[in-house]
Amino acid sequence: MPELIHHTLAVFMAFLAMMNPVANAVIFLGLTAQMGLATTRRVAWRAVRMAFYIVVVFALFGPLLFSLFGITLAALRIAGGILISLVGFRMLHGENSRMSHPKKILEDPVDEGENDTQNDIAITPLAIPVLAGPGTIATAMSYSPSGHWVETGITLLMFTLICVITFYAFIFSERILARIGRDGVAVITRLMGLILAVIGVQMGLDGIHQSGIIGN
Repeated sequence: MPELIHHTLAVFMAFLAMMNPVANAVIFLGLTAQMGLATTRRVAWRAVRMAFYIVVVFALFGPLLFSLFGITLAALRIAGGILISLVGFRMLHGENSRMSHPKKILEDPVDEGENDTQNDIAITPLAIPVLAGPGTIATAMSYSPSGHWVETGITLLMFTLICVITFYAFIFSERILARIGRDGVAVITRLMGLILAVIGVQMGLDGIHQSGIIGN
């Protein structure tokens, strides 16, 4: 029993550190700042749901999938690092692109819940790689050893809890940051863009180092 308690706490803290709901709420607000409340909730729900599905698949079948396609965690880190760096650079420069600033959504009165741009934002960059990035996937795989269903169940339960926390952090992101003001949000968005860019570069370097291309 003490081992299971330790496992539960370790998994929860690991996912909490990787997902970082408060910091990701700033990213979410920067990406959806000009959307309506109903649309924001749909994007938040879709992003969290997709991230949950992805991590569950990798927690249960990750080693098998990696072996089947010949994919290494190092390659996953490099690809994820490139993608998250691109998102960070776009947020840092305040570009009005579909990934970093979905302004065009509000200019189109057509059913915004089915808008392809919103679907893109929910899947990339929110679900992948902000929520279900290489670090989160690696955490899920590390704490879900093959044949240990109790540990795997606890891992998935803790990830579900973090997803719930993240969803509400997304929903109330504007309220959380209300006192900062519009200019403050713009500054924080660019700072988070810088942080995302640095995280992406570091993630790519870790992948290169892990692959053996660069020695110790």
